[in-house]
Amino acid sequence: MEENTKIKATFYDSLQVRLVSDFEKSLAYYRDVLGCEIDYWGHAIRGGMKLILQQAKQPSDVRPNQASAKRDNYPTDWEGPDLGWDNFVHVNYDEFDLLVEEMKANGANIILGPIEKTHNNGMTFKNLYIQDPDGYIIVFG
Repeated sequence: MEENTKIKATFYDSLQVRLVSDFEKSLAYYRDVLGCEIDYWGHAIRGGMKLILQQAKQPSDVRPNQASAKRDNYPTDWEGPDLGWDNFVHVNYDEFDLLVEEMKANGANIILGPIEKTHNNGMTFKNLYIQDPDGYIIVFG
């Protein structure tokens, strides 16, 4: 990665703003299913996953990401995701199976996984794809 050597201000946290169709339903989902701490500002936080949920003005304003274009210049043989991702949340590899159990027990809408693959560089990864009530996809891996 190229480094920018100019003097710059420090960034602290980054919170993704997510428009939702039903604010109360989304708060409950992120609290009860994903285990986030929530408040009525719309914060949904668990570890490094930090979101601000906001009520959309109209249903057409709720727009989960679409799948990105494939590319052949990643550092491994991976060409990109097959589904649109709205979040990728890193989890400890040794805790991945615990996460899967937790999500199943909490009634998460698991749309893919758990999957385990090995890249051509020998790195093995596991992913679990969860979809929230508005269709946003959160990938844990």
